[in-house]
Amino acid sequence: MNLPASRLEVMNFIGGKVNGFLEQFLKPVETHWQPADLLPDSTQENFLEEVKLLRESARELTYDYIAVLIGDTITEEALPTYESWLMEVEGVNQGDFDQGWSRWVRAWTAEENRHGDLLNKFLYLSGRVNMRAMEVSTQYLIADGFDIGTGRDPYRNFVYTSFQELATNISHRRTATLAKQAGCPQLSKICGVIASDEMRHAKAYSAFIQEILTVDPSEMMLAFEDMMRKKIVMPAHFLRETGTKIGQTFSHFSDAAQRLGVYTTNDYIDIVEALINEWKIDTVTDLNDAAQRARDYLMALPARLRRVADRTRVPHLEYQFSWIA
Repeated sequence: MNLPASRLEVMNFIGGKVNGFLEQFLKPVETHWQPADLLPDSTQENFLEEVKLLRESARELTYDYIAVLIGDTITEEALPTYESWLMEVEGVNQGDFDQGWSRWVRAWTAEENRHGDLLNKFLYLSGRVNMRAMEVSTQYLIADGFDIGTGRDPYRNFVYTSFQELATNISHRRTATLAKQAGCPQLSKICGVIASDEMRHAKAYSAFIQEILTVDPSEMMLAFEDMMRKKIVMPAHFLRETGTKIGQTFSHFSDAAQRLGVYTTNDYIDIVEALINEWKIDTVTDLNDAAQRARDYLMALPARLRRVADRTRVPHLEYQFSWIA
């Protein structure tokens, strides 16, 4: 994809404001939570007793729930792929190492890295998981990489991250609710704090889009339309297990999430609608003819997707995941 020179100019312009975004949307390292704050402390005499209580509460979690939690964990642990991908985006891969976009990507990665660490340790202690099988899937996902249809275009990438951070917020928020209902308050708190991080990150990437719309509205509108026509694929869409093809396990993971109501087709549509409203797509001015047609497509999209969703059926059969002990 040959990007217009204006992309780099816009990225440099907004990149000058990144330090402000860091202060607004990310937390200071020393005062933010760490995984150790939410897990049994192995230095304490009551460590084994706390682990026993954790394992007892985890027994009440359903098969589909454990499958979804493992899939969420693997997704979070594939962070090296996401950081390397963002660092290659046009405009991010420019400029001073200690300033601007590269500083944002490293700080965002540092916050996100805690999520996989925390969930992995909980699952290990829970006794519900074949850890080696899960670890194989994580290694495959990082090794296989992903193709999310954005190329190196910052506009398309920020549409993707805005969407994806909202999707992960929904997923973790719902797993928090279900854990509480199942009598597992510790896990509920874990999923809740992760969901809170994801919402802050969603607001940050959404703010980047809003900045772009003020200076390059037509190209931003066209990029948004293009990503919606392609459909947003999840970062774990290449998920697999030993003996399966790339992406084969992801469809079963998605089915489990739909059955639980953790992340559904209607959630996808709600996010599309939320972004259209957040960015005030209906009131953006100074659009060229192509961008105006793109806006018409975007404004009609949620209703069209809902008509299709009404005909969607979720499989009832539980797939036997190698991850679950």
